[in-house]
Amino acid sequence: MSTELSSPVQYTLQLNDDPLLVNKLIGHQIKIVFAERINCVNCGRLTKKSFGQGFCYPCFIKSPQNSECIIHPEQCRAHLGEGRDPEWEKKNHLQPHIVYLAQTDAIKVGVTRSTQVPTRWIDQGAWKAAPIAAVPYRYLAGAIEVALKANFTDKTNWRNMLKNETNDELSLSSYQQTVQNVIPEEFKEYYTPDTAVTEIEYPVLEYPKKVKSVLLTKQPIIEGRLTGIRGQYWILGDGRVFNVRNHSGYFVQLSVA
Repeated sequence: MSTELSSPVQYTLQLNDDPLLVNKLIGHQIKIVFAERINCVNCGRLTKKSFGQGFCYPCFIKSPQNSECIIHPEQCRAHLGEGRDPEWEKKNHLQPHIVYLAQTDAIKVGVTRSTQVPTRWIDQGAWKAAPIAAVPYRYLAGAIEVALKANFTDKTNWRNMLKNETNDELSLSSYQQTVQNVIPEEFKEYYTPDTAVTEIEYPVLEYPKKVKSVLLTKQPIIEGRLTGIRGQYWILGDGRVFNVRNHSGYFVQLSVA
């Protein structure tokens, strides 16, 4: 599911060769039927179970898209010419990255490639975000993130995000200034002060008071009124939420009433 920053965010789902603007489905009854088929998003082979958002087990273990430094960028070795696939690492991790602050229910620190802004922020469901450091490759971004974890969380509480539990008293701008005071001296050359804060609006008619995640492997038919989209989640009117990215590689039939 691809995204475009506008007011609100525009979501497009690729179904076969046809792009579908999902925003048009909001307010309608939808039905998702799992065809009991999963193909690996990397090698294409059939797999009974999906690992790491759409991979078969061998690709989950061996592919560079699932290396340790995806979750822990401070472990990246691309700058050393190493990794599961050095050429892939060169194209993806030996590239400019940013360290950023994002606000959902709290202020978190994160890392992404420069080319993934603002996509990464939208995928996390942040309603405000701003860069705080710009670096030439992934390892440095991870090292800065680790250094700032004493002051900021590095996790998004997806349940609070989907209930829109936001602390309006938090000021992302003031936390940007906090970074200047706590970032280690060795990384201060990468600090980017006074960068603009991006505010993100999501297409949501109403937020649930309670949320329950649903999986096609446990419930092969999911239907209900689509009341909104935030991050990679489709929100149904009864509080159920469907994570589209977690179902990458699944064959489904989508119908709209």
